[in-house]
Amino acid sequence: MTMMKRITRSMTVIWKKGSKKSMPPTCRSLSTLKYSHCYQILKSPPLLSLDLPDIWTPDSLDYDRPPIKKGSNEQTAAVIDGKSISEEIILGIASEVSRMKEAISKVPGLAVILVGQRRDSQTYVRNKIKACEEAGIKSLMTELPEDCKEEEILSALSSFNEDPSIHGILVQLPLPKHLDEEKILNQVSVEKDVDGFNPLNMGNLAMRGREPLFIPCTPKGCIELLLRSGVEIMGKKAVVIGRSNITGLPISLLLQRHHATVSILHAMSKNPDKISSQADIVVTAVGVPNLVRRHWLRPGAVVIDVGTYPVEDPNSEFGYRLIGDVCYEEAVEVVSAITPVPGGVGPMTIAMLLSNTLDSAKLAYDFT
Repeated sequence: MTMMKRITRSMTVIWKKGSKKSMPPTCRSLSTLKYSHCYQILKSPPLLSLDLPDIWTPDSLDYDRPPIKKGSNEQTAAVIDGKSISEEIILGIASEVSRMKEAISKVPGLAVILVGQRRDSQTYVRNKIKACEEAGIKSLMTELPEDCKEEEILSALSSFNEDPSIHGILVQLPLPKHLDEEKILNQVSVEKDVDGFNPLNMGNLAMRGREPLFIPCTPKGCIELLLRSGVEIMGKKAVVIGRSNITGLPISLLLQRHHATVSILHAMSKNPDKISSQADIVVTAVGVPNLVRRHWLRPGAVVIDVGTYPVEDPNSEFGYRLIGDVCYEEAVEVVSAITPVPGGVGPMTIAMLLSNTLDSAKLAYDFT
């Protein structure tokens, strides 16, 4: 009895710290097991109670221009040009779309839902629509105000799900805080989930011997950049900084499928700089400007910088410019290859979105 009290007491402490919802101090029913009684046999709490926000604290809050630690060497890193690689891929997609149109008089269709007035989201959507035009892919866009109701988004999704001319549906993230992102994304038909966020797609990505319908676009683009740059992945030490469902988690799974030895760093990781400095490949996706400095990087490593952060810039066309998670000026003196921000991963994400949309249309029309 004494042992049972200790276990119960320790579980209560863990749950109180981790859970967003209040719960009785001695009993919590498990949502996955419909017990009529609540016996706390294990120490493991419900997984949702462990979810904590990843809040990174950068070394410098001067996002515009951090103190740069200049070394004695000039730039040695090769720049992985995502823009030119994506253009080559989109040309190939356009050729396939043209072949489909000639053969069956059909083209792929992509629908985009944009909520709110975030400038970065507007830029991303604008670039995606432009890329669709270049590739010959039909595109539709629904724009909704920041304070829209969830039902408005679900209605638009339902319409696109039922439209046979639409083969891919994209809900631009992030959504405003008052909206249930998980509920909304789960309403996207799995056959049109070209973002690859459906749990079925993610589950198949995680399991060996399984093939997801669609691989999430940004991770897929990261791997494509590595492969096209001649970077060997198999057997290499890879560190993924960030564990979001959108990028960090799927890129770690994808790197494992390519037989890398993968470590994941998050805001609760101890000595993340030391762990990162041992990696052959570093992929960072947290959106914290200049988080990764020179001492985080192993000489000769390859860096894929997914992070983007808008910085006010009155001289820029749209009033801001983007910087990444990596302090680029320091990194280029240490690593062997790196993606710039912008012009690295961003264009590849769009190219992979078009690729997934084309694949979806081929499946829908049984076109080979």
